Amino acid sequence: MLCTLLLGPALWLLLAVPVQAERAEKQATAEKVRQVAPSERHRDRSGRTRKGKASYYGRRFHGKKMANGEVMKPDSNAAASKTLPVGTVAKVTNLDNNKSDVVVVKDRGPYVPGRIIDVTPKTADRLGMKEEGVAPVAVTPLKLPPKNEAASAPSGKSH
Repeated sequence: MLCTLLLGPALWLLLAVPVQAERAEKQATAEKVRQVAPSERHRDRSGRTRKGKASYYGRRFHGKKMANGEVMKPDSNAAASKTLPVGTVAKVTNLDNNKSDVVVVKDRGPYVPGRIIDVTPKTADRLGMKEEGVAPVAVTPLKLPPKNEAASAPSGKSH
């Protein structure tokens, strides 16, 4: 009986230590994953053309801070994308009229299902989509930022 009483806790320790070590390892791995900016974990760096709908920034976003820290100016070539890294230069083509313009991804969004890019009012004008407000587009990345630049860019929702 004395042997069972002494062996019980020792046996428990032998079994518990590997389980605790495994838990600690899983937590460390999860922490490493969290250290990569969540916004940069799922960025599309493939260079593939994407098709979807574009919209443009409304007045309430004028002068607001974008994900890269700059202020949104309606007469700039800034754009917002959920999938392209901040700093990406891309060509946006309106599929209804074949008009194109070059933008720089400086913000995150749009947060409306089915939309793949938000552009400034100036770009919307150039694309011929300002009247409708939304247009089918093709977004072709022309230049991706270096990985370390994209990962260091601030992220977060601005709208």
